[in-house]
Amino acid sequence: MSEPVIRRARPGDAAALADIGARTFAATFGDLYPPADLAAFLDENHTPQAALHHLERLDTAAWLVETQGVVIGHALAGPCGLPHPEVTPHCGELKRLYLTPAAQGGGLGSRLLATALAWLEASGRSRIWIGVWSGNHGAQRLYARAGFEKVGDYEFAVGATRDHEFILRRG
Repeated sequence: MSEPVIRRARPGDAAALADIGARTFAATFGDLYPPADLAAFLDENHTPQAALHHLERLDTAAWLVETQGVVIGHALAGPCGLPHPEVTPHCGELKRLYLTPAAQGGGLGSRLLATALAWLEASGRSRIWIGVWSGNHGAQRLYARAGFEKVGDYEFAVGATRDHEFILRRG
């Protein structure tokens, strides 16, 4: 099998970004929500139109991870939208970082994280933030290795369900 490639997504990748976003979110968290809540969340956040909105913004970047022409992961970064009193317009946020279950555990998540963080830092973001589900211990360990610390909590809406999320910050 060839080494996975991480590449910057472009507007023409909107359908692929929406598809991998929906597949990885559902694979990772789908069993936590009533079907109607999961469907509402995916219909709002993981459509080609929603992906195109992100891809057309100059202050936002997305990446696709591919192996042998198959998309197996993605990341999204841009201005911070987390509800914390220390967030300023100069802050950046890693909004999404997901890999298919088969692609996890081999260091690919660390490579994808490093790619997104390098872009955020090159964009002049003074602090970088991440929201992570309180029950996602693997992601929390990944982010801690990259220098992130917990600085708050908030509720993340998935349909009518509210998840307890941690707010992490680096810098």
